[in-house]
Amino acid sequence: MIAGIGIDVVDLDRFERSIRRTPALVERLFAESERDRSPRSLAARFAAKEALIKALGGHAVLRWQEMRVVQDADGNPGFEVTGGLAAHLEALGIDTLHLSMSHDAGIASAFVVLERSGGAGG
Repeated sequence: MIAGIGIDVVDLDRFERSIRRTPALVERLFAESERDRSPRSLAARFAAKEALIKALGGHAVLRWQEMRVVQDADGNPGFEVTGGLAAHLEALGIDTLHLSMSHDAGIASAFVVLERSGGAGG
């Protein structure tokens, strides 16, 4: 059953200016394993994290570094969640997170769907 849907878009030029002007943003927003990516890739990851927050309806337990964008063996994007975010998802009974990301025409976009099999939080 779908438990949440979120979408976000990021202006690539604006994002790149922001991280150039305030380099500490990269450290604050991204896990160490994400930081070596291009600004376009970071913008898509930022959009993914924002879309996840929106799918959850926003929440104080969310920490940027607890939602890491990863790729499976086939190159498909997904999330690796840890800490308070992982506990929050478990409490809500959310067991599957779907992620789609793209960047084109000056924007990065991401779409997230949260699913729960049943039981907790349902």
